[in-house]
Parts: sequence; C-alpha cells; structure tokens
Amino acid sequence: MSAVSTQVRARRRDTLPPALWLVVTGLLLAALNLRTAVTSIGPLLAEIQAGLSTSAAMAGVLTTLPVICFAALGGVTPALVRRFGDRIVLLTALGAMVLGLVVRSSVTSVPVFLLASAAALAGGAVGNVAIPTIVKRYFPDRIGPLTTAYSTSLAVGAMLAAAVTVPVEQASGGDWQLALGVWVVPALVAMVPWLLLRRPPAPPSHTAVPAAPARVRGIGRSRLAWMMLVAFGCQSLIAYVMFGWLPEIMRDHGYSSAEAGVMLAVFTGISIPISLVIPVLAARRPTQRGMMLFLVSGYLLGLPAMWWGGNAVVTWVGLVLTAVAMGTFPLMLTLFALRTRTPTGTAALSAFAQSGGYLMAGVGPLLVGVLFEATGSWTLPFALLLVTAVVYAVAGWTTTGPHHLEDELPPETAG
Repeated sequence: MSAVSTQVRARRRDTLPPALWLVVTGLLLAALNLRTAVTSIGPLLAEIQAGLSTSAAMAGVLTTLPVICFAALGGVTPALVRRFGDRIVLLTALGAMVLGLVVRSSVTSVPVFLLASAAALAGGAVGNVAIPTIVKRYFPDRIGPLTTAYSTSLAVGAMLAAAVTVPVEQASGGDWQLALGVWVVPALVAMVPWLLLRRPPAPPSHTAVPAAPARVRGIGRSRLAWMMLVAFGCQSLIAYVMFGWLPEIMRDHGYSSAEAGVMLAVFTGISIPISLVIPVLAARRPTQRGMMLFLVSGYLLGLPAMWWGGNAVVTWVGLVLTAVAMGTFPLMLTLFALRTRTPTGTAALSAFAQSGGYLMAGVGPLLVGVLFEATGSWTLPFALLLVTAVVYAVAGWTTTGPHHLEDELPPETAG
C-alpha cells in the first residue's frame, strides 16, 4: 500500500510540475483583470458623462466599446498565439491594459479617453479567447476545474471593480479618474507570472490530446459554430447592457449612486458561486441542455421584475434572478472545450464565436442608450433584452447538444 501511495504521489507531482502551476497562477490573475476595465465604468457613468461633457448616446458608445474591442481582437488572437506563443500574447495584452488604464485616468479628452479605454480592454479581449485554449492545451483532463477557477476569478474581479470604484471616488473627494486608475495595480500584478515563465512548459504526458492541424479551416460551414456565435452574442449583449446601464437603471428607480454601485457588485458577485458549480457540472454531462434552459429562464423571469421595479423586493428578486442567469457565461466558456476535440478546434471555435458574438452584442449597449435618450423610458431597452433572451434559449439548445466542431467539417476543411 505504501508503494502504491508513493506512485500516486509521484504521478500527481508529474501531472503538475512547477511551470504548470505558474501557468495556473498566470491564468487566474489574468482572468481577475478581464472585466475590471468594464465594470468600473458603470457605477461612475454619470460622473464620467459630466466630466467628459458627453450625452447619453455617447455614454452608449462607451458601454459598447468593450464588445467592439472583444470582437476586433478576439478573431485575431489564435493567429497571434500561433505566431508569438501564449506567454508573449497575454503579457503584451496585459501591458496594453496597464497603459490604457493609466492614460484614461489622466485625460478629459473624449477621443483619447475612448482610445485609452480600448487599450485597457485589449487584455480582456485577448484573454477571452486565449485562456480557454491554454486550458485545453495544458489541462485537457481538468477542463471543468480549471474553467471553474478562472471564471470564478473573472467574476471576483468584476465584482470588486463594481463594488470598490464608487467608494474610492468618494474617498478621493469625487475624483472619478483616480477611481478608474486604481485598477492598474492588479493588472501589473497579473504580468508577474508571465514574466517569470521564460519558456512554455510541456503538457503532462498522460494528458495528450489528439493530434491537430495548425488551424481549422471552413468553420463557417459548421451549424454548431454559428449557433455558438449567436448564443455567445446574446449572452454578451445582455451582460454588457447590465454592466454598463444597471447603475443608471437603479438610479432611475430611486437609488443613490453608491447604492447602485453596490447593486452592480451584488449582481456580479452572485456569479461567483455560480462559476464554482457550472463548469464542473457541465463537464460531467454529455449534454448541458437542462442546465442551459434553467439558467436562461432566470432572464425571462428576472428582467421583467427589474423592468417593473415597483418596490425594493421586486427589484432585488429580479436582480438576483438575472444574475443567476448570467451563469450562462461560464457555461459558454466550458462549451468551447467540450464541443471540440483538439486545442486547435477550441481556439477556432472560441475565436469564431467570440469575435462574431461580440460584434453582434456591440449593438446592445449603444442601442439601449439611443432608445433611452429618445423615449426617456426603459421599456424598449428591456423589451430588447427579453427578445434577446428568447433567441438565446433557441441557440443554446443546439450548443448544448452532443456535437463536436470537427465532426461537422469535411476532412478537406479540417486540416
């Protein structure tokens, strides 16, 4: 028994050598920063509008900027990873994030602020695609636990940015630029593991995945790929409308800016326990249809309650139900690996769905700003969200079925 225990311990040490632990640390710290540049904006949107002298429509552009960046950069990330490697790509993206956060916290010019915000969002855009690919490459037998870990880290970062930004702004005498700039610190810390990781580690020998070509061609012929794009786009549209406009919606319901910031923090914080459970459960099942329909139903019940906002109880119930439905995000991240057979397929599906999905989602925050400014009411914006949730449920039925991307592509297009 002692010899067996020794062999088991040795096998576990071989499974995760120090270099791979460094990769895990780097993934978690990078994920912590993927949403801070986004969720730090919503609680201070009114102050930013005043400081930059912008309209509600221009605020819509600001809330749309994240998805535009994600769409533009997500599609090229696999090519960048093939050309320069995981370490260089993520390290460069985090460096761009640091630069953007510094610049946008020190200017009052709208064009410069938008450009700096785009740079700050580059890390999130690249990480969205690169991290699932890295998990598939180095941890193919731990997709559930690793997706749980980094999606939880992402949720923690989003919650902290939503919760802390307004108190920092108030403690600094109303300095909204300083409140946005503090998020440069965790971004700098996230760069450290990738600086220490001088060369890419080799995946553990017992976790080898099937051999794959350098790239997957003809992905546009896959029905699964298109349904993943639509599903991811619907999820992202709802998410970024909430990230950008939830504090303003709550202000119109009579809450203060600090209370609205807390509500956004609670909204993002609820996704933490959801992120701990969803990927692991999803990885254990051949299909995830029941899980998807359960989560999407939270949108269909929660959004009308938030829309009505008749009293505090109804508003909070709607907020909680909608936040639970946001658990579809870690589910989508898990599906990128579960619906593919190789790291190359994961990268191709992730890039295709995220770049196109974020492009589709980019309409949401901007359209909400235009609709609200035109009507002075949240009725049409919430109607848009409810229609999006219904489309999401339809597309989600396909994405959670027992399919694999590579099986839908003819042999001549998969190599």
